[in-house]
Amino acid sequence: MNKDFPRVIKLLRKERGLRQKEAAEQMGVAQALLSHYENGKRECGLDFLVKAADFYNVSVDYLLGRTNSRTGTVVSEEELPESTVSEKFEGNPAGMGIMLRKKLVTNSLEIIYSLLMKTRNNKLAKAVTSYLQTAVYRAYRMVYSAGGENDENCFAVSVEDVAGASAAKMSIDDIRAKSAAKDGTADERITDKRIEMEFPKQSAALFNVISSAEKDIRKYDD
Repeated sequence: MNKDFPRVIKLLRKERGLRQKEAAEQMGVAQALLSHYENGKRECGLDFLVKAADFYNVSVDYLLGRTNSRTGTVVSEEELPESTVSEKFEGNPAGMGIMLRKKLVTNSLEIIYSLLMKTRNNKLAKAVTSYLQTAVYRAYRMVYSAGGENDENCFAVSVEDVAGASAAKMSIDDIRAKSAAKDGTADERITDKRIEMEFPKQSAALFNVISSAEKDIRKYDD
C-alpha cells in the first residue's frame, strides 16, 4: 500500500478547508470510504485516484508522493539557475552529476533564505544558519578527509570527535529553531502550491531534495 497517498489527500482536503463529509460528497464517494483512504486502511482504485487528482487539481504523481510538484512538472538540470560557482568539469564523467547535485542544494537554499527573510524572525534565521554552517563544515571535513594525505591538524576538532560533536550541535540548533519558530509569525502559510508559484524554477530543486532525503530517511524506519 502506498504510504504517501493517505497523508497527501488529507493534507489537500484540509488546505481546502473542507470537512471529510463535504469532500466525500463533492467527489461522489461515501464518507466512510474516504475515511478509509485518508487513514490508510484501504487502497483506492484508479478511478478514485484520477477523481481525486482532478478534484484537487494536482498530478497523480503528487498524490502518490512520487513528486512534491503539484503539477508533476519536471525541470531539467539546464533550467535550474546557476550559482556563482559554475565549473563544468570538462573531461570528468562524474561532472554532470556533481553539478546537478550542487544546483539542487544551492537553489533549495535560495528558497529557504527567501522564506526566512519574510518571517522577520532573527532567532529562527540564526538557528537555521548555524545548523547549515555545521552541515557545510561537516561536508568540507568529509571531502578534506577523502584526500587521505591531508593534514587534519589544521582543524581544532579531531577526526574522532567531529562526527559526534557536529551531530550534537545540529540537534541543539534544531531545538532552538523549533523554539524560535513558535515565537515568530510567518507572512502566510507555507504550502507546496505557494512554493511553486513564488519559485517556479527553484521549487523543482527543493522538491527533489525533499523527496530524496525522505526516501533515505524511510530506509531507517522500515
